[in-house]
Amino acid sequence: MNPSSTLTPYSSFIPLPFSLSSSSKRHRFRVSFPCSSSSSSSCSVSSSVSPQKDLAGIEHVVDKLSPPIRLATSAVVIAGAVAAGFSLGSKFGGSRNAAVGGAVALGVAGGAAAFALNAAAPRVASVDLHKFVAGLDDPSMLKNEDIDEIVNRYGVKKQDEVFKAELCEIYREFVSSVLPPGGEELKGDEADRIISFKNSLGIDDPDAANMHIEVGRKYFRLRLEVGDREADIEQRKAFQKLIFVSYLVFGEQSSFLLPWKRIFKFTDSQVEVAIRDNAQRLYASKLKSISRDIDTEQLVTLREAQRLYRLSDQVAENLFKEHTRKMIAEIISVALNILKSRTRTVPGVIEAVEELDKILAFNDLLISLKNHADVDRFARGVGPVSLLGGKYDGDRKIIEDLKLLYRAYVTNALTGGHMEDNKLAALTQLRNIFGLGIREAEEITIDVTSKVYRKHLAKAFSGGELEMADSKAAFLQSLCDELHFDPQKACKIHEEIYRQKLQHLVTDGELSEEGAAALLRLRVMLCIPQNTVEAAHLDICGSLFGKVVMEAIASGVDGFDAEVRKSVRKSAHGLQLTREIAMSIASKAVRKMFITYIKRARGAEDSNESAKELKKMIAFNRLVVTELVKDIKGESDDVSAEELVEGVSKIEDEEWDALPTLRKTNPDKELIEKMGKPGQTEINLKDDLPGRDRTDLYKTYLLYCLTGDVTKIPFGAQIATKKNDSEFIFLNQLGGILGMSVKEIVDVHRSLAEQAFRQQAEVILADGQLTKAKVEQLINLQKEVGLPEEYAQKVIKSITTTKMAAAIETAVTQGQLNIKQIRELKESGVDLDNMVSNNMRELLFKKTVGDIFSSGSGEFDEEEVYENIPSDLNISKEKSRDVVRQLAQSRLSNSLIQAVALLRQRNHRGVVSSLNDILACDKAMPSHPLSWELSEELADLYTIFIKSNPTPEKLTRLQHLLGIRDSTAAALREMRGRLINTAVEEEEFVF
Repeated sequence: MNPSSTLTPYSSFIPLPFSLSSSSKRHRFRVSFPCSSSSSSSCSVSSSVSPQKDLAGIEHVVDKLSPPIRLATSAVVIAGAVAAGFSLGSKFGGSRNAAVGGAVALGVAGGAAAFALNAAAPRVASVDLHKFVAGLDDPSMLKNEDIDEIVNRYGVKKQDEVFKAELCEIYREFVSSVLPPGGEELKGDEADRIISFKNSLGIDDPDAANMHIEVGRKYFRLRLEVGDREADIEQRKAFQKLIFVSYLVFGEQSSFLLPWKRIFKFTDSQVEVAIRDNAQRLYASKLKSISRDIDTEQLVTLREAQRLYRLSDQVAENLFKEHTRKMIAEIISVALNILKSRTRTVPGVIEAVEELDKILAFNDLLISLKNHADVDRFARGVGPVSLLGGKYDGDRKIIEDLKLLYRAYVTNALTGGHMEDNKLAALTQLRNIFGLGIREAEEITIDVTSKVYRKHLAKAFSGGELEMADSKAAFLQSLCDELHFDPQKACKIHEEIYRQKLQHLVTDGELSEEGAAALLRLRVMLCIPQNTVEAAHLDICGSLFGKVVMEAIASGVDGFDAEVRKSVRKSAHGLQLTREIAMSIASKAVRKMFITYIKRARGAEDSNESAKELKKMIAFNRLVVTELVKDIKGESDDVSAEELVEGVSKIEDEEWDALPTLRKTNPDKELIEKMGKPGQTEINLKDDLPGRDRTDLYKTYLLYCLTGDVTKIPFGAQIATKKNDSEFIFLNQLGGILGMSVKEIVDVHRSLAEQAFRQQAEVILADGQLTKAKVEQLINLQKEVGLPEEYAQKVIKSITTTKMAAAIETAVTQGQLNIKQIRELKESGVDLDNMVSNNMRELLFKKTVGDIFSSGSGEFDEEEVYENIPSDLNISKEKSRDVVRQLAQSRLSNSLIQAVALLRQRNHRGVVSSLNDILACDKAMPSHPLSWELSEELADLYTIFIKSNPTPEKLTRLQHLLGIRDSTAAALREMRGRLINTAVEEEEFVF
C-alpha cells in the first residue's frame, strides 16, 4: 500500500494531487530511543513505515541527472526533436510546410518528454528522502540541512505536493513510533522529540496537526476493529496519550488545530480528562526521582515540568504531598517492623527511633525549603508532611501503631533521665505528622514520663538521696523540671504510692505503730498534704471498717451481740481511724439501713402497716445503732436516770404547750425510766430525705399514736386498740431519726390540730353566719384540740370568708352587686381582693361603665371612672381606660340606632335619653360626626333634644355629632316642634 492509498479515505483533511505507484514495495525501519541508565537494555521501539519505494522508467534517468544537466538535457531533447521533425518532414513531405509540421510534431513530443523528465523530479526526491530516513538508525537524527540537500539535489521545492506529502507521511510515522502503546506510560520527552522532528522536517503546524488527526483515526479504527475489552481499553489509553502529547506540541493552538470533538465526537470533559490524567502520571513519574535529600534544583525542575505539562498548582501540590506521604509511610513501615520484631529490646527501640529521626529531618528540610526566598520557583506542595489521607490514616489498628511509635520516641527521649528542649519540639512535630490529638499525645507522654518518674523516685528514695536533701519539695520539683513533668501529676503519683503502702500495711485489718511510723516517713519524704492522707485513710481503712459495720448492722436486732460489738470496737481503734471518720462511715451504713425501713413503710398496704415498719426502725435505732455509736465513741453502757431523761428530746414552748399530742412527746421521768435507754439521734436522715417526706412519715406515726393499732375483723369491720403514752416516746425518737427540727415537729402537731378544728368548725359555720352561740362552741372546740387562739381565729375567718366570697361572686355574676355596694363592703372590712377574682372585678367595672353610658343623664365623670372606681376594685387603671374607650366606641353607634328607633315609635323621652347616652360616650371618647341615611331623621332628633331644654354645651356637641349645619340648626330652633308634627302627619298619610 502506497502513501496515497493510505490517506485516500481522509483526503478531505490532506489533499493530495495524485496517487503514487501501487507497485511500490514495503520495508521496515527501526526507530531507537535513547536509554537511561536505569532502564532495560532493550529500549528500542519498532514501527511499521511505508514500503521501500523504487524508481521506474524515466525516474532512473532523473535520479542520475543533476538539475542543471536535467535542464540542459531537456533543452537538447526538445531541440533534437524539432530538428529531427524538420528533417523528417523535409525528407518525406518534400515541402517546407511538411518540414515545419514535422518539426512541430516532434518538438511537441520532445517537450512532453522533457516535461515528464522534470515532473518526475519531486517523486524521485521523495523516494530519495524516504530511503535516507529509512537508512537512519534514529529518525530523530534527521536535520533540516539533510532535507535541503535533497531538495537542492533534485531542484524541487518543499511545497511540491508529492514531496510535502512524503514529509507529512514521515512525520506521521514518527509520531506513531514515539507514542508508547496503551499499556506503557509516557516518558515525558515525547513532545520535545516530536517538536524537534517537526522543525527538522520544516512542515507547518496545520499539516502536522493533520497527521496527528490521522494517527488518531488509526487508533479509533483499531478500537472499532478489536473484539475484546482489554484491547479496547489499551487503544483508548493510546488515544488519550496522543491527545495529551498533541496538546504539548501545539500548545494553545491545539484547540482549533486539533478538532477532536468534531471529528471523533468527544466532549470537552473527555479531552480535559485525557490531558489531566496523562499530565498527572508524567508529573508523578518525575516525582519518583525525589528522595529525602531533595534540593532546590530538583524543585525548580519539577516546577518547570509542571508548567510544561500544563498541570494546575492544586493538582501538582496534591501529587507532591502524596509522594512525600508515601516516602514517610515507607519509613514508618520500616520502623514498625523493627519495633514489632524486636519488642522490648533497647536496640530495637533505638533503630526505630533512628527511622523516625529520618522523618523529622525530612520534615525540617521541607519546612526550611518552604521558607526559602525562591519558594515561588519551587514545585507546589513543599511544606510539613502529614499522614492524613494516606496509608496510615484510617482505622483504630493504624492509630495504635502510630501511638506505639510515638511512645517509643518518648521513651528514647527520656533514657538519659531528662527531657531536652529539642526533643520536645521533635515530639510536637511527630505528633502533627502522625495526626494524633493533643490529648492522645499527652496521655502517652504522661504515661511514659510517669514510669520514668517512678523509677527515678524509687532510686532517690532507696539510695537516700531524697532523705538527705535539704528541701524535699525542691528536690521533687527539680526532678519534675528535668523530665518536663507536671507537678500535679507527680502529686497524683505520690498519692498512689502512699495508698499502695497503706493498703499493704492494713491487709490484716489493723494498722500497727510501726506501719503508722512508716507512713508518716513516706508522707514527709513525698510532701503529701494532710487532706490527701485523710482521704486515703478514709477510702482504704474506711472501706475495711465499713465492711465490719455493715456486717454488724446486717446481724439485726437479734444478732447484734457482744462478739459483734467487740469486732466493731477492734476495727475502729485498730485501724487508727479518728472518731469523726469512723462516725462518718458508720453513718453512711446506718442511713442506708434507715432508708430500707422507710421504703418498706412507703410500700405498706395501709398507714397502720407503715407505722409498724417505722416502729421497727425505731427499735433498730435504739437497740443496734445506739450501741454501735457507743462502741465507736468508746462510751460506757451504764446510763443513769438523769442521762435517760436528758437523752429524750423535749420541746418546751409555752405557746404550744396546750397541744395534747405535742405535750405527750415530753414524757415524765417515771415513764422514761420505765422505757429504758433512749435511741441516738446523731445519725439521722436530715440530708437524705426532703422535708415533705420526713413530715409525712412523722405524721403517719403520730396518727398511729392517736388511733392505736387497728385490727381487721370479718365483714369489713375494724377494732382499734387503745395505745398508752409510751408510743409518743417512740414518736419523739422518730423525730430524732428523721432529723426534724423543733419547728417542723410543732408544725406537724399544729397542722393536725388545725385540721381537726377545721373539720368541726365547718359543720358549726355551715351557713356562714357567726352567732354568739356558735362562738362559744368554737371556743370550747379550740380548748379541746389545744389550738392557740390565733390559729383558731384564722380558721374561723377562712371559713366565713370562703362562704362570703362565694356569695359575692354569685352576686357579681347575676348583676346584683354595684359599685356603691362594693364600697360599703370595703368600709365594713371585707377583703374583696381575696374574695373576688381579678377577672370578676374587671367584669364588674365594665358593667358599671356600661350603666353610666346607658343612664340617660349625659354625664361622664372622668375622675370617678378613671381613678375612683378602678381604685375601689383594685384593677389596672391603664387597662380600665382601654375598656372605657372600647365600650364608648361601640355604645356610640348603638345609641344613635336606638334613638332613631324610639323616634319612629314617637317615644320622645326615650329619644332624649339615648341622645344623652351619645353625649356621655362622646365625653369618654370624642367622636367624628355620625352618619345616617335619612338626614331628616337626624333633624328630628335634634329638634326633640331642643325641647328638653339642654345646656348650650350639650346642644352644640349634639349638633356636631349629628352633622347638622349651623343654618339648619338655627332654623330648627326657630321652628321648634313644627318639623316633627309635619313628619308625623306625613307618616300617617302614607299609611
